[in-house]
Amino acid sequence: MTGPLNAQRTISGTFGKTIDENGNWLNNVYKIEANIEITFADVKRSGTRWMGNKVTGLKGSGTIGSYMITSEWIEKMAQVTDDKSSPFTTQLIVTLADPESFGAYRVRLMNVTFDKIPVVQYEVGEIVDQELTFLFSGYEVLESLRGEG
Repeated sequence: MTGPLNAQRTISGTFGKTIDENGNWLNNVYKIEANIEITFADVKRSGTRWMGNKVTGLKGSGTIGSYMITSEWIEKMAQVTDDKSSPFTTQLIVTLADPESFGAYRVRLMNVTFDKIPVVQYEVGEIVDQELTFLFSGYEVLESLRGEG
C-alpha cells in the first residue's frame, strides 16, 4: 500500500537544461515544451456501433521560451530565406535533473526545425525574450525516471 505523495520527489523545472547538437548548454532557455500529435483515421467495423481508430501519422511540435542574448539562432533560422539553403535543422537534448527526484529524465528531440523566425522585438524597460516554435520528427528517451520499489 502506498502512502501520501512525497512532495520532495516532485520535479522542479529549476533544474532543467537544454543542450544543442554541439553539446552547448542553451542557458538562456527558461522553458521548453514538446508534444506529439497522433493522427487517426476512423475505421467502420461490422457488428458494432463503435467506431475503430487506426493511427495514420505523428507530428512533433514544440515551443522554447528564451531570453535574447545573441542573434546566433535567429541567423541560423534565417538561412532558409536565401532561396538556396535548406532550413536550419538540429537536435536538442532536454534534461530534468532535480537533485531530490529519482534521477534524471533526458530526451533527445530529432530533426528539429523552426517554423517562425523572430526577426526583432523589444519593449522599453523589459527584458527581451523570444518564443521559438519548432517542429521535430523523432525523439529518444535517453534517461528515464523510475520510483523506488
